[in-house]
Amino acid sequence: MAIPSGFVPADFTPGFLDHGGPYFLGPTVEGVRVVGLLIVPHHINYQDAAHGGVISTFADVALSHAVHDAERPRLAPSTITLTVNYLAAARLGDWLEARARIDRLGGRTAYTSGGIWRGEEQVATMSGVFAFRR
Repeated sequence: MAIPSGFVPADFTPGFLDHGGPYFLGPTVEGVRVVGLLIVPHHINYQDAAHGGVISTFADVALSHAVHDAERPRLAPSTITLTVNYLAAARLGDWLEARARIDRLGGRTAYTSGGIWRGEEQVATMSGVFAFRR
């Protein structure tokens, strides 16, 4: 599957995220940042579905990136809590989009929420709280 138009490689800092991705950044629409992920063989578990850890990492990446990108200079968020509810399995070749929004941005804490989608079907819900220093 080709990466949809409007998405560009995220080029996140090398390290752990290199193993979970590659991730792609899409447009921000009405305050909602879209991050993409193509499910490839190294994401698949013994049930021929994306491992739950892949989905939870994707949720953490998308929510924390929304916080990171919320201000200039950019913020450096650290995850305090992350909640993911799995609604459907993602399969090899699926294109997923995480749609993240900031519900509240305080002085040192951000509250976020959103969902992970495969086309019109929601695969997961997600929410997180992040700490940061300005």
